[in-house]
Amino acid sequence: ISLTIFYKKSGYIVWDISQFCGICGRICDISQNGRKSNMDMRAKTCCFTGHRSLNGAEKLTVGVRLRKTIKELVKQGVVFYGAGGALGFDTLAAQTVLDMKKEYPQLRLILVLPCEDQTRGWRSEDIAVYENIKRRSDKVVYVSREYTPDCMHRRNRHLVDHSGTCICYLTRDSGGTAYTVDYARKKGLHVVNIARSI
Repeated sequence: ISLTIFYKKSGYIVWDISQFCGICGRICDISQNGRKSNMDMRAKTCCFTGHRSLNGAEKLTVGVRLRKTIKELVKQGVVFYGAGGALGFDTLAAQTVLDMKKEYPQLRLILVLPCEDQTRGWRSEDIAVYENIKRRSDKVVYVSREYTPDCMHRRNRHLVDHSGTCICYLTRDSGGTAYTVDYARKKGLHVVNIARSI
């Protein structure tokens, strides 16, 4: 797998991540001890997936539940949070983590993005929010430089593959969110569906 890993503070770029832990940002040893370390980092990592459309009332309710769920995870030592940068739930999740860093400065937001031109065709106000989140995030990962038919799919699997928990907002049994949640369950992640708590 080839990803572009961009560290905002150091400007370090990694192309070959065969020994790279894609969420936590550590260069992992390929020894057994390195694999254990990688598993330990997954236990401290949560990813988000959810629908791209949220109305005003829905967004407010989901936001309250999301914050409460993250607080519970922080108590369990989960400090790394991966979001896919899409509109809707992804954006709300990223903004929530960034806001909660005021209370929990140990939190880290990692954006795992499908391609560098993800915002092509977006409204200018949505692009402004997206760029603000990118600037404030702790790390940005690109699955592909340019859009490809499978880059969204690869982004979702990458988020799951490097996490131990998945917070989702799932209200229907089809689509990208449903696929990602199903994949997360098959991979053994602890899945919290905020929609069931509303």
